[in-house]
Amino acid sequence: MTATEHEALDASPRLFESDLLDKYSRVHHLTPPLVYGPIILWLIAYASNYASAGYILLAFVAGYAAWTLTEYFGHRFLFHTVFPLPFGLGPRFQFLIHGVHHIYPSDPLRLVMPPLLSTPIMLIALSLIRLVFGGDFAWPMLAGFIAGYVLYDCVHYWTHHGQPKSKLGHLVRRLHMLHHFRDPERGFGVHAIWWDYVFGTNYEQGQTPGNRAV
Repeated sequence: MTATEHEALDASPRLFESDLLDKYSRVHHLTPPLVYGPIILWLIAYASNYASAGYILLAFVAGYAAWTLTEYFGHRFLFHTVFPLPFGLGPRFQFLIHGVHHIYPSDPLRLVMPPLLSTPIMLIALSLIRLVFGGDFAWPMLAGFIAGYVLYDCVHYWTHHGQPKSKLGHLVRRLHMLHHFRDPERGFGVHAIWWDYVFGTNYEQGQTPGNRAV
């Protein structure tokens, strides 16, 4: 790949006419752990006032598992579907939430979700968890859900800008590069790669990324 092609993949295009919206569409990759790390700790500390360690651990793991499914199905159906929105806004919506990432996959400021997008997801998750599991279970479960999200964002940034040192690291990065440069209709798990094998959207062994962004 030429230097010019690398520069194109690394570009950070303007998305909104509004300077404010465009500014907040870009976010440093450490923002998720810095913003949500204290919230995770607070949720666990709060739950410890009324629940045992085993109860908290069970809820935390359930929340993490719920995030991994959210990651897979959200990427597969929300990020890769053009919705029939009024006024022909479907393609624009899909482009803003994910399509731009496939055109500029290495944009360092758009590899993690901005809080303006992630916060509503967490509030929706909290509402659903409280509805299904009740208040006591909801707080440590939400901690696990948010922890899964933070891990996802960190791994996503790393797959584009990190250097894998282990077999697992090489595998995770290779699968995500296949999603970008080989077949975008497979490989929807970014860090939760096992769901692709469960739901039949995994790549064949030996496949390698091409040299063209999709």
